[in-house]
Amino acid sequence: MTAALLVEDLHVADAKGTPLLRGASLQARPGVPLTVLGETGSGKSLVLLAVLGALPPGLQAQGRVALAGTEMLVAPPQARRRLWGRTVSVLPQEPFLALDPTMRALSQVAETYRLVRGFPRPRAQAEAEARLRELGLEGTGTRFPFQLSGGMAQRLALAILRAADTPVLLADEPTKGLDAPRRDEAARRLRDEAERGRAVVTVTHDVAVARALGGDVLILREGAVVEHGPAAQVLASPSHAYSRALLAAEPSRWTRPARPPSPSGPPVMEAVALRKSLGGRPLLREVSLTLRPGELVAVLGSSGSGKTTLGDLLLGLMRTDGGEVRRLPGVAPWRFTKLWQDPPAAFVPHQRLRQGLDVLSRRHGIPFARFGSGMERLGLAPALLDRLPAEISGGELQRFALLRALSLDPVFLFADEPTSRLDPLTQATVAPMLREAARSKGAAVLLVTHDPDLADALADRVLRLHEGRLASAGCHPGGPLGL
Repeated sequence: MTAALLVEDLHVADAKGTPLLRGASLQARPGVPLTVLGETGSGKSLVLLAVLGALPPGLQAQGRVALAGTEMLVAPPQARRRLWGRTVSVLPQEPFLALDPTMRALSQVAETYRLVRGFPRPRAQAEAEARLRELGLEGTGTRFPFQLSGGMAQRLALAILRAADTPVLLADEPTKGLDAPRRDEAARRLRDEAERGRAVVTVTHDVAVARALGGDVLILREGAVVEHGPAAQVLASPSHAYSRALLAAEPSRWTRPARPPSPSGPPVMEAVALRKSLGGRPLLREVSLTLRPGELVAVLGSSGSGKTTLGDLLLGLMRTDGGEVRRLPGVAPWRFTKLWQDPPAAFVPHQRLRQGLDVLSRRHGIPFARFGSGMERLGLAPALLDRLPAEISGGELQRFALLRALSLDPVFLFADEPTSRLDPLTQATVAPMLREAARSKGAAVLLVTHDPDLADALADRVLRLHEGRLASAGCHPGGPLGL
C-alpha cells in the first residue's frame, strides 16, 4: 500500500541548535490509522507542523517529508499552502484558536463545504446541519465559538475537518476536553475516515484513544521514536521501558490515597439554589454546594452540561439567574482563582513567560525564586521562560498556569479540566499537586473533569452534573460523603 505521507529521518532544532526532534520516521497509509503517542513536549505536534511545512520561524529542519508527492521541507511556501484544506486538513490542539470568533457554528461548517468542496449554498447548508447533528451539536448552529463549551468547540472543529474531506487528515489531540463517550465517538469517526480510504494521523497523549483507533502506533520520547508497530501489539506488550511506564501511568492504575479527616472550619465557598440559563436553555437548576478548607471535590458531567458555568458562577465571573453565592469574607479577591480549561486564553500572547511571572511577582510580592522551585516540581525547563506562550506545548503551558495559580496561595481554586492536556506520566506528577494544595494549604479545590478515574483518584467527593442538577456520583473508598 502506497504511503500518502512519508517522513524519513526528520530532525528539528531551535535557533540555538537544541534538538527538538531526533531522526523521527513514519509513514501514513490510506486505510490504516497512525497514532503518535507520547508525553507532553515530546515533539508530537512538531511532527504535524513539519508535515504541513509550517514550522515556527527559527526552527531548522533536516530530513525528508513527502506529502502526496510534494517534498514539504524544500517546496516553496505557495506550493505547500495549496495543499492546505484540499490535500491535507488539520484539527489543531486548541479548537478556539482554529475557529472564527466572528462566525456562527453552522456558518463555519457550511463555508467549508462551499469554498473547499464547491457545493452550492443550499447543499452546503444541509450538509453542515447533518454534520452538527452527527456530533450532538443540534441547537448550536446559531452560537458563536465563545458560547460553546470546550468539548463543543472541539466537536465543531471535528465537523469542519469532516467537511473538508481531504485525502490526508491530521488530528492534534482531537479528544482533549471530551467526556469518555464523546472521546470514543470522536476516535470512532476518525477510524471511519481511515476505513473510507484516507490517511489519518492522530497525535495524542491519551492511551485510550490509541486503543480505540487501532492501526499503527508510534511512541515518541524527547523527540525520538522509541517504539513503532501495530497498536494491538505495542499497547498490549510494549517492549521499551518508557512505553511500559507510559501505559502504567494511566489514572485507572494510580494508588488511591487514604481519606483525610472530614473537613472542618467555616465554608470557603457556598452555593445556594443556583439557577442559570444560556441561550434560553436551563443549564443549572437549584444547584447547592458547600466547599470547606482542605477539601477537593470533583464534578463530572458530559460536555456542555454546565460544569464550567458552575465554577464561573462561584467565582463571580458570571451572573446568576437566581440563588446565592457566599464566599469566605476578609480574603483578597485574587485568592479565589481559576485554572482555565484553555491555557492560551489565560496568557498574553506577545508576552514571554518570564515577563509574565515577573509582573505577577511584583504585583503580589512573590519572590521570583519561588517560581523556580515550582517549575522544577512541575517538570518545566528554565529555558521555557524565554519563550512566548505559542512556542511551547499545550501541556507545558497548562503547567505554567498551575504554577501561577498555586503561587497566589489560593483559598479556593476552580480547576477546569486542568489535566486534559497532560500525558499520563505528567498527570501522575502534576495532578497530586491539586490535592496537596487542598491538604497542606487548607484550600478548597473544585475539580472539573471528564475522567472518572482521575476524579476517583484525587477527590474526597465526586459529584455529577446532569440535566442541571448536582448529585453524588460516588465517593472516596474511605466512605460516603454527602453534599
